[in-house]
Amino acid sequence: MKIPITLFAVTLLPWAINAAEPAKIPARSTPLFTPELASLREAGCPEWFRDAKFGIWSHWGPSSAPGIGNEYPKDMYKQGSPSYRWHLEHFGHPSEAGYQEVIKSWKAEKFDPDALMAKFQAAGAKYFVALATHHDNFDSFDSSHHEWNSVKVGPHKDIVGLWRDATLKAGLRFGVSSHADDRGWNYFYHSRGSDATGPKAGVPYDGTNPANASLYNAPKSEKEKPPAAWLDAWLARHLELVDKYKPDLLYFDGDLPHGEYGRKLAAHYLNASRTWHDGKLEAVINLKSDLFVRDYERGVSPFMRDVPWQDDTSLGGWFFLNDKIADYHSLSKDAATVIHTLADVVSKNGNLLLNFPQRGDGSLYPECETVLDELGKWMPVNGEAIFGTRPWITFGEGPNLIPPKATNLNEWKKPLTAEDIRYTTKGNAIYAIVCGTPATDLRLLAFSRFNRRVASVKLLGSTEKVKYRQAWEGLIIVPAAQYPTAHAVVYKLELSR
Repeated sequence: MKIPITLFAVTLLPWAINAAEPAKIPARSTPLFTPELASLREAGCPEWFRDAKFGIWSHWGPSSAPGIGNEYPKDMYKQGSPSYRWHLEHFGHPSEAGYQEVIKSWKAEKFDPDALMAKFQAAGAKYFVALATHHDNFDSFDSSHHEWNSVKVGPHKDIVGLWRDATLKAGLRFGVSSHADDRGWNYFYHSRGSDATGPKAGVPYDGTNPANASLYNAPKSEKEKPPAAWLDAWLARHLELVDKYKPDLLYFDGDLPHGEYGRKLAAHYLNASRTWHDGKLEAVINLKSDLFVRDYERGVSPFMRDVPWQDDTSLGGWFFLNDKIADYHSLSKDAATVIHTLADVVSKNGNLLLNFPQRGDGSLYPECETVLDELGKWMPVNGEAIFGTRPWITFGEGPNLIPPKATNLNEWKKPLTAEDIRYTTKGNAIYAIVCGTPATDLRLLAFSRFNRRVASVKLLGSTEKVKYRQAWEGLIIVPAAQYPTAHAVVYKLELSR
């Protein structure tokens, strides 16, 4: 007998089969965390994060104002690049008007955090993350240790503080992200250069002006490590960020940065979290390593992980891209892609953190609004299969099981379809999330009569009686006359005891 390839994947492949419940990590009570790796490794992951599953990220800062590209602050100092040409046209030559002028132009005049948070909450987000500082060495919070911050320059608003207030008011968990690793020091290396040709050839860019050193720093190469004085200031800035805004999640764009400085910050943050929560550790630290909660940037795991993890991605560019940019539409994700990605990630014991790019004025562009509206329709019907769930014995089945590689930047290139199923479980229920709306009989290979007996099948959001039969080759479900939601549907199954 010829065995279907999908059945082979479900029953035999090691990355498709895992224990239903991840390893238990005992809660730590005493003593305090210390900056040693052995101590930090005991942090584990709080239950709130495992239950939340879906978060929204505001990856928003001065770079959003031009709408040209994710690396604008660096690229504007590269003669001939699109960012350089745009800057020349709108601000002037970088020897006279550098990135600091872009910061001053960022006004956030339409920023309404409460209105945005209401949309995010309606779309199903259980936690929200605000960008606190990016590679451009600018703090989007009320920083006592850095003069280039959003209260003193640009919007003249405490962006992180406003986000925090709106998040807590909506009842969501709050987090912050920091991207000030070594790039926080050497990112503006090219600002110390000059044009190679033209009327301004040899005229130094504004990064050579000592008066601008607190923003651009003074790296001698693009790979230079930061000096101790800058690291001391980095630690002071981040300790203040943690203590002032009390986030439950701290995201780093890489491994734990700056060696001992990063470990001191992590230990302080973990201990502070227990103080804020009556001795209970509620802190999550996201890294692109396994020291704490692993994060894949624009990437999914090819297998079910035995500890919680996170996929962070964006609907488009990390920062807002205006509609004159060639990749503006090609990078955008529609609601179906977001829902299918969420199902895949959650089935493998992960969370999805999704960025909705904002214009410099703080508003969302139409593609973002459309996705939020679609999520707002899908989540109330099907969220039962997402929130508070745990992995089942297999994460899924279908033709698209395994992404290209287990790393960052490995998002699905081929759309998932109604043949792709992802499984989650909660209580006595098993949820089969179908990445589409089946037009023909649906076959769930994992529910062969040979393996397990099905007692009931319900279609979430529908009162229609589900027609199904269980055979040796799987559970066969007849298409519904009408599906309650677009993009994906969920069947709730219970087994005979």
